[in-house]
Amino acid sequence: MSRVLVLNGPNLRRLGVREPDKYGTTSFEELVALCRDTGRRLDLSVEVRQTDDEAEMVHWVHQAADERIPVVLNPAAFTHYSYSLRDALAQRTAPLIEVHITNPAAREEFRHTSVVAGVATGTIAGFGAMSYVLALQAVAELLAENPTA
Repeated sequence: MSRVLVLNGPNLRRLGVREPDKYGTTSFEELVALCRDTGRRLDLSVEVRQTDDEAEMVHWVHQAADERIPVVLNPAAFTHYSYSLRDALAQRTAPLIEVHITNPAAREEFRHTSVVAGVATGTIAGFGAMSYVLALQAVAELLAENPTA
């Protein structure tokens, strides 16, 4: 069973109460359960983490690179400005899927730029909590195609 880290940036622990018109009513705890259940179906061991701290996120990304762990990442606000996160992600040694609950391209102009996208394997956005399911499916497919990825 392959291990996958699902990393979430600022404010995502507030899912379900944070702007439900944009982010839906799924709570963070429900998102965690969805990711773990999806992982089990895909023969992935999924660990979900959330932080509001950029340094902690960078540390987790370094851990994933050192241990060759695939990452599903919702960088949240870090998406648009965190060059330290981008540089850490550039060191990845396994698939990296950038994920967003909303479609940043359909939102405010400052959200249109992702400093993460250029170092990600791919990006999935705009499908609500289903974005995470799609991202985990992508990781499973990538690992099946190249088990040493």
